[in-house]
Amino acid sequence: MRALKAILILASIAVAATGTAAQSAEPLKIRMSYVVPVANWAPMIAAKQDLAKHWGKSYVLEAVRFQGTPPMITALANNELEIADLAYSTLGLAIQNAGIDDLRVIADEFQDGAPGYFSNQFIVRKDSGIDKIENLKGKVLAVNAIGSGLDIALRAALKKHGLIDKRDYTVIEAPFPAMAALLHEKKADLVSAVMPFALGPVFKDEGRVLFDQTEGLGRTQFSNFTARKSFIDKHRAALVDLMEDMIRIERWYLDPKNHEEVAKIASQMLRVPPERLSWLFTKQDSYRDPDARPDLEALQKNVNTTAELGFIQSAFDVKKYSDLSLIEEAAKRLK
Repeated sequence: MRALKAILILASIAVAATGTAAQSAEPLKIRMSYVVPVANWAPMIAAKQDLAKHWGKSYVLEAVRFQGTPPMITALANNELEIADLAYSTLGLAIQNAGIDDLRVIADEFQDGAPGYFSNQFIVRKDSGIDKIENLKGKVLAVNAIGSGLDIALRAALKKHGLIDKRDYTVIEAPFPAMAALLHEKKADLVSAVMPFALGPVFKDEGRVLFDQTEGLGRTQFSNFTARKSFIDKHRAALVDLMEDMIRIERWYLDPKNHEEVAKIASQMLRVPPERLSWLFTKQDSYRDPDARPDLEALQKNVNTTAELGFIQSAFDVKKYSDLSLIEEAAKRLK
């Protein structure tokens, strides 16, 4: 009886251990943020998870939509989000204002102003008489949000030409789909245009590009994937697996031979005909690094400008807040 009892106890321990092992082997749930479908990678990656070798094994990815980057900062601070796609303009806000001192840039999402690629545009009416930046004195200028990447770029460009906010011009906010109407109805003298809105008929027929984002910032490391060091240290292996799958999927989207299928995927998300997406992931679009490597030199300059304009407390060393070892290890696997 004693022997039987001992066997039963050992069996119970074995079952419990098996259950614990099964639980620990569950794939890690990683929540990745995005704002705009197609422009941001998260939903596009999810749409091609058939190319991911590690999805469902070491991790599962959940694409989580936010209205903008400020709520992402709150979610990061509360551990309700693992990977946030923060713009260069909000990176400092997360680190300095929200106190997320262990935030790290881990990968590129997209860049503006890379040679030969699209740069965000600032458009005036053809009949406005505005043919140089100095002519914007006393005018109303529209951006998507105060403190956004486009807003910083606009203010930086105007500052180079001696124009100062509130003293020389007024900035208003409007969503990108409303920019064309603001220009057409003459409710703004200059509006901001990003893809695909820059291709709209109003801008083509009535508008003229006065300058693009490179005027104020040069090349911009516009959007970055970021994560907290505490999360990276705890789940490094799963994150490298994710980066490997992400790079593989991004390269598939960037390959011109897949463009027809890419347009179909994007058209379902945006609910527009695929033929209207011929620009997507071409040189008419923003640059995306095929190794997901961010341009830290550009990012440093962008952060410095953001500080000079007073949107963050002070500039900081972006290398201190970056960890590119994840994408470097992932890229080696794909060679």
